[in-house]
Amino acid sequence: MQKVDILQIGNFLSDAQKKLEENFNLHSMGEGEDKARFLKEAGPKIVGIAAGSGRPAISAEVMGNLPNLKIVAGFGVGYDDIDVVHAANHGVTVANTPGVLDEEVADTALSLLLATTRRIPQADRFLRSGKWLKESFPLTSTLRNRKAGIVGLGRIGKAIARRLQAFGVSISYHGRNRQTGVEFPYYQSIRELAEAVDILIMIIPGGKETYHAVNADVLRALGPDGILINVARGTVVDEAALVEALRSNIILAAGLDVFEKEPQVPEELIALDNVVLTPHVGSATLHTRNAMGNLVVDNLTAFFSGKAPITPVPETPWRG
Repeated sequence: MQKVDILQIGNFLSDAQKKLEENFNLHSMGEGEDKARFLKEAGPKIVGIAAGSGRPAISAEVMGNLPNLKIVAGFGVGYDDIDVVHAANHGVTVANTPGVLDEEVADTALSLLLATTRRIPQADRFLRSGKWLKESFPLTSTLRNRKAGIVGLGRIGKAIARRLQAFGVSISYHGRNRQTGVEFPYYQSIRELAEAVDILIMIIPGGKETYHAVNADVLRALGPDGILINVARGTVVDEAALVEALRSNIILAAGLDVFEKEPQVPEELIALDNVVLTPHVGSATLHTRNAMGNLVVDNLTAFFSGKAPITPVPETPWRG
């Protein structure tokens, strides 16, 4: 494969970074005058984008300034920060990294559920503060006899379901369509699902279609024993409504790995004791982040070898 010019936006671990450097002519764009100079001098040479972690949005403007762009290879399952409509309209293929992080994110969802239900972080703080010397930690909720609803029964949703089954938790789900061959009860709307369960786990894509899918009405339907777990995108939950629901005991608790305006997290959420918060670490292990970075490289390598990328997104299928 001939070395081609690739724009790197965001970060990769050393293994994938080394492969990118070995296989492609890498460029970075910079800001201000450096960006303008880059677009004038190198922009026309760029045929691909390697979009790593911590990246800004890959907007229509970014892609529009690269007249010969052919592929955007993104790091992560979610690609709502890549303008796929613009890409599709201009013949640009977009690829993501599904599959390699499913089990890790499912582990995180279950970790949040256990930590939230049994109040593990609160118990840790209780012990460290010396309170155990004076009193016992209060009794907590349980997973026994609970019903879980999974919103988004894709690869990760099914991995979460397998774990819940091992805990003896009954499962229902909602998605855009009922799935054939799935044994779990299906609900037509998130609200109907929330009304039928007392654990609601969000694992759907972000974007306009799912913006604030969990709102005040859904939270009321989930009820005072309800627990919300979000390992999807922060935008799928109305944070203001969630704060009010947690403050007013409309629901019992929440476990959140994602937020509307990351890395900013509302002080109102941080101040609450009935929520467990983690800084978007769903796939954040060395093993999985290496696998994700390597899949970005593999997608680029396949594409520029004249083959289909391994994991193109459905909106921009490879046409050879």
